[in-house]
Amino acid sequence: MNILQINSSARSQGSLSSRLADRLVASLRAAHPQARLTLRDLAARPHPALDEMALQALFTPAEQRNAEQSARVAQDDAAIDEIKAADVVVIGAPMYNFGVSTQLKNWIDAISRARATFEYTADGPRGLLTGKKVYVVLTRGGRYRDTGNDSQVSYLRTVLGFLGMTDIEWVYAEGLALGPDAEREGLADAERQIEAALA
Repeated sequence: MNILQINSSARSQGSLSSRLADRLVASLRAAHPQARLTLRDLAARPHPALDEMALQALFTPAEQRNAEQSARVAQDDAAIDEIKAADVVVIGAPMYNFGVSTQLKNWIDAISRARATFEYTADGPRGLLTGKKVYVVLTRGGRYRDTGNDSQVSYLRTVLGFLGMTDIEWVYAEGLALGPDAEREGLADAERQIEAALA
């Protein structure tokens, strides 16, 4: 089993989403001692944004790219290779302003490439990253689960599904900014959800 863990908090230290993702991965590895882990910490090693230079590089034929363009595309290629090789994907996803972090969005843009991770067919787009189990650990200061304000889950379900990843378990840690008791309750509830998801 190949596990890919994506920590997408802007914090390299003290991130609750990363802590819970670590907890989930530790349980996976305890159950599968031979599992291999690839950890991509997007705070420690941020992926660059999809800007004009990146687009120019991606749309320039490989043999015509300059050194800077080749280096930029190689960063996306590495992220694509990691997600292709993964059997299990664990994403720590804090909610920032009702959405995902910039760090996570940049990674998603990097792995979303036509003819690599999805393709267009006569019947519409088809995701190529199939057969993977995905766990998304969501941390929120408030409580948004199953409300109209939870645009984070709808976005992630849509984009991951577009790429072919439809077997998704959601772990919610909510109310984390509503005081010490609410934080403890939210984290304990997330721990219980992790145990249930891996049972």
